[in-house]
Amino acid sequence: MASKLNTKKIIKQGKKMAKKNPKGFAILVVVLIILIALGVGGYFAYRYFFPTIEFKLNGSKETSIALNSTYKEKGCTATCNGKDISENIVTTYYLNDEKKDSIKTDVETTYTVKYNLTYQKYEGELTRKVKITTVDAIDINFLELGNKYTGDSTFIKAGETDILIDAGSRNDSAKTISSFIDTYCDDGVLEYVIATHAHQDHIAGFVGTSTATGILKKYKIDTLIDFALTNTDSKVYKDYVSLRDEQIGKGNIVNHYTAADCIAGTNGAQKVYHVAAGITMEILDQKFYHEKTNDENDYSVCALFSQGENHYLFTGDLEEKGEASLVALNNLPEVTLFKGGHHGSYTANTDALLNVIKPKTVCICCCAGTNEYTENAENMFPAQRAIDRIAKHTDKVYVTTLMIDYSAGKYESMNGNINFHSNAGLDYLVTGSNNSIILKETEWFKKNRTWPTA
Repeated sequence: MASKLNTKKIIKQGKKMAKKNPKGFAILVVVLIILIALGVGGYFAYRYFFPTIEFKLNGSKETSIALNSTYKEKGCTATCNGKDISENIVTTYYLNDEKKDSIKTDVETTYTVKYNLTYQKYEGELTRKVKITTVDAIDINFLELGNKYTGDSTFIKAGETDILIDAGSRNDSAKTISSFIDTYCDDGVLEYVIATHAHQDHIAGFVGTSTATGILKKYKIDTLIDFALTNTDSKVYKDYVSLRDEQIGKGNIVNHYTAADCIAGTNGAQKVYHVAAGITMEILDQKFYHEKTNDENDYSVCALFSQGENHYLFTGDLEEKGEASLVALNNLPEVTLFKGGHHGSYTANTDALLNVIKPKTVCICCCAGTNEYTENAENMFPAQRAIDRIAKHTDKVYVTTLMIDYSAGKYESMNGNINFHSNAGLDYLVTGSNNSIILKETEWFKKNRTWPTA
């Protein structure tokens, strides 16, 4: 209201001035027009002579692709003051400093790809290393946890390397998880373990019980990577830290780093680990490794696995602010597999992330339809709003478990343990231990959710 009154007052005074001194008023108007024109002209002149050029790689600086596969050029993106100028990029391939017409994948070698941008007065160059190599197979297993509680545990076999991300949902889940691990791991060694954040449904199985030996105690662990920050002082967190430190002291955990160590490269930690032939595990940066938040979920450690040209993304229970930070601080690729964020919650799986990664397959670890956290049916895992956003990219959505009656402790497998298998990164197959039906075709979905129309 005040702004309207001020505007009317200015107009009224202007009319009075025009009547009282029309010549002076005309001069004032001309001066104002000149000043505005100079300001606008100066702005565009500055943008022309000092343009803002953004020139970046699509994807990583180094990539591995399988022998005898097809190389897909990812290229670069370039903008000038927000305008796409990518057509000015020249791409050149080199093998041992010799210029080549294309990248051939019939022998093991490494190419250098150079991207040169010339635009107005700007000249820039970016490079990418492309390694042609043998690429190992990978099996990614999303586990049921042996009880009615939603939680996370993902076991990965990359070549001969054993990797575990999280060990929920309760302490006694350790027995269920270790029974599965032992079908793959025959030497009692987990080369890499990630504990994403300090919530019970992600770390309780690391601790275990008197009759279900905790993962941290049952296996030797070469490298443990866990969360940099937490707000909690819960019993399960204290037990986790106590057992972790005990096993470090005994030499059963050889290396322990936080996600922040990996980003900074401190204490011997690395940002990127070569876990098998042609397969890397990258710890992605996000701001809540470095600053506090009220949301414990946003402390989650995030990891990107790359197998040749295929990428697999894990974000723990990262929420909206965490996902926004993940996008801002990393050059995320489109992914073949995404572990649905926060058990398929509507507070995660945001458009800000999904529109960048464009997942082909989404696997969700939860008890579908559980009222463990809410009585609002729309928000029960996997939430309708999360499905609406995921559906823009894929209908290949799989869920581990189905809740029958939470109060009575009744649940059953939906897909069951979900196995994602890719042979050398050339193709992939998703199968469930119970069935391989995609979410939208299940009876539970048809009764409780809707698939958005295009």
